[in-house]
Amino acid sequence: MKRYRDLAGDGGSDVLAQVAAQEARLRTRMAAVRRVVAVMSGKGGVGKSAITVNLAAALALEGARVGVLDADLNGPALAKMLGVRDQRLRRGPEGVLPAVGALGIRVMSMDLLLPGDETPLTWQAPTPQRAHIWRQTAEVSALREFLADTAWGEQDYLWVDLPPGTDRFCDLHNLLPSPPVVVITTIPSEVARLVVQKSVTVARELKAPVAGLLENMAGYVCPACGVVSELFQPGAMAGRLAAEQAIPHLGQIPFDPAIGAAADRGIPFVVQGRQTAAGKALTAAAVAIRAFTEAT
Repeated sequence: MKRYRDLAGDGGSDVLAQVAAQEARLRTRMAAVRRVVAVMSGKGGVGKSAITVNLAAALALEGARVGVLDADLNGPALAKMLGVRDQRLRRGPEGVLPAVGALGIRVMSMDLLLPGDETPLTWQAPTPQRAHIWRQTAEVSALREFLADTAWGEQDYLWVDLPPGTDRFCDLHNLLPSPPVVVITTIPSEVARLVVQKSVTVARELKAPVAGLLENMAGYVCPACGVVSELFQPGAMAGRLAAEQAIPHLGQIPFDPAIGAAADRGIPFVVQGRQTAAGKALTAAAVAIRAFTEAT
């Protein structure tokens, strides 16, 4: 993060003063963002990052001003998915300029700061015994810096792609001036069902509005004929879970190999696949989320 701090111009020694100044800048930045939407999954392997990219892109296609923040600091993927890994971060008059991807989507990710593909994110703790606590503190500080020192500009939506679990959502909630809207992603499995319930509980305890539950990999799209077949266990699990938790059901996204191929190319799937089964489902979910945010 030293490179980011150098770009942001935050090189002083008074830590408390730096944090206070960052918090003030963060409030100013977020005042220019209509809604922050946090995408969480509870568990990994559900395609949350691909969902984030395509929901953001679907709204950008409708003319919305959109930014995305990759809050998965240890496994950042959004820079690759939005085709901005070759862009270098620069400092502008208002702060660090985010990368700009497809459809004008502004992107900030730890991936843009790491020197190579093989380089993991590491934190230098004062002592090995304090490494765990230091790492948690450093990651919260990094998230605060991304929110406060990035020149996001006027945005209709800032999408935040969270890592699996609920800890980083709590960190994000505590940093923001007001609770973010929550979108929960799951897949048709009982294991996913268990962790989804925990995510809903955390969001409610923090009084964050839940836009709904979106079921990914709900069936498989045959690349030859386009027919959607069952991929995991049958049944409308997400619909039942959404009803039980009294939250909106945002729909079911069938697994389509073209989604992964588009991510590898750095182009959101909905840009070219909007009329496919998965593209239509993603667009409908984005429209529902937009309606929810406008009503809350």
